[in-house]
Amino acid sequence: MQGHKLHWWQTRWFVVAMVIATTIPLWWPDIPPLVDLPGHMGRYRVQLDGAAYPWLADWYDFRWALIGNLGVDLLIEPLTPIFGLELAVKLIVMAIPALTVSGLLWIAREVHGRIPATALFALPLAYSYPFQFGFVNFALSMALALNLFALWLRMGRLGSLRLRAILFVPLSCALWVCHTFGWGVLGILAFSAEMIRQHDLRKDGPDVPGGGGHWAESWARAAIGCLPLALPFLMMVLWRSGDHVTGKTMDWFNWRAKVNWIIMVLRDRWMAFDLASATILFVILFKGMRDDRIEYSRNLLLSALFLSAIFVLLPRIVFGSAYADMRLAPFVIAIALIALRPRRGLSFRGAATLAALGLAFFGARLVATTVSYGMFDAEYDRTLAALDRVPKGARLLTMVGRTCRDEWLYSRLEHAAGIALERRIAYANDQWSMAGGQLLTVRYTPAGAFAHDPSQLVTDRRCRGEWWRPLRVSLAYLPRDAFDYVWLINPAPVEPEYLTGLTPIWRSGRDVLYRIDDRSRPKVTLDPDLLPPRRRLIPRPS
Repeated sequence: MQGHKLHWWQTRWFVVAMVIATTIPLWWPDIPPLVDLPGHMGRYRVQLDGAAYPWLADWYDFRWALIGNLGVDLLIEPLTPIFGLELAVKLIVMAIPALTVSGLLWIAREVHGRIPATALFALPLAYSYPFQFGFVNFALSMALALNLFALWLRMGRLGSLRLRAILFVPLSCALWVCHTFGWGVLGILAFSAEMIRQHDLRKDGPDVPGGGGHWAESWARAAIGCLPLALPFLMMVLWRSGDHVTGKTMDWFNWRAKVNWIIMVLRDRWMAFDLASATILFVILFKGMRDDRIEYSRNLLLSALFLSAIFVLLPRIVFGSAYADMRLAPFVIAIALIALRPRRGLSFRGAATLAALGLAFFGARLVATTVSYGMFDAEYDRTLAALDRVPKGARLLTMVGRTCRDEWLYSRLEHAAGIALERRIAYANDQWSMAGGQLLTVRYTPAGAFAHDPSQLVTDRRCRGEWWRPLRVSLAYLPRDAFDYVWLINPAPVEPEYLTGLTPIWRSGRDVLYRIDDRSRPKVTLDPDLLPPRRRLIPRPS
């Protein structure tokens, strides 16, 4: 590592500076502009104040249960009385990329002895596509898993194996409660590292006590060493074996989607910039295989290979939760990047140049993300101004326009209805309703098929293979007796006859808030091409 002296990218002050800098994009927005986060915030409001507003019990059923998806849900309980709900959520979300960066750098330090210059290229993955999507419990659990893995490595290096075994029993359970994915990844990382450690115990001779021997024996000893992480297996069985649990596991080996998840690891706003940034990561990984001055750590390379195998084997949907494989892609790349290190003989100038390039890359991504989030925040402020005209407790139906294409610039308003629930205690038809998958389910039967996600998403035409309805279909079949207001956000153009009986009370650009003054359905004739087969006229998501 270029001598005994610590270089600027290997010092503690540099690590602290990187952790703080990672939070900069989230300083300005009132609500972190992550796709699913507003929907979660609506659920938090029901969780915290459901007893204070009787009508919430008519709309939603919230019940505490021990499930592997409670990270932020638990943290807001002590933080909201101090900071308020929105600020509490913001602080928790700010901690996620900070913990991700600290975990990556700490792992690199434990494995290599010093932080290699190439590790800086992994830091932009703290704002990876799964984080942008708003999978906050997942992202928090992964950030914690990285730090716990670093602790696992450190305690193994110091020989504190008995203490590690005792400590990681409750830590693994707590991580599972945060989100099962983080616990699973921690197990994979710890197992691969323990395999290498057990195997390397033989390097000083075959008589070393506890030596790992050949790989088969190392595998067995690693499994025994990771038993302190196994208790959540029982918790998982108890959670997923009940009759109340719904959700399918499907869409295996969707190679096109898997390739897209790898390409989109840094997807945010500007497609060319995001793809160029991802290309830089791939070039660095390729350089590690071709450049004689750089090599991969066996420890982390094995971890990256294990995670890659899991990424290939994971289906797109697990127990009804979509994008299961997508969530893992950036962490496969991040672990592979921090596995890189300079070989002996690389000059300080060469290492410093790599570190400077990595820092510049991280800085460029931070600046772009900060600008992007500022633009999203301005869009939030403009759109959410409609809520000033929504009475508290209103039965609000929200419809957010989108296209059938997967636009690179993903709207951060798909769950704007969740903010109506959070701020105005109004009905939100964007809540996920999957028994056993989360604490809240929707019970507002008068809303029919407009009760929950994805009823808030509307298009200009019928999208093949999707549950989204065309806006005309939604307006024609809207159960007007069940709602008081209709909030259209970025809707497709629609003929005036579909809006009869709806009085506009707020408008900004294409966004309109309507009050329902006539409960009768509009007398319109729908284009047959807009309608699915009759049995799926008003479909429910699986």
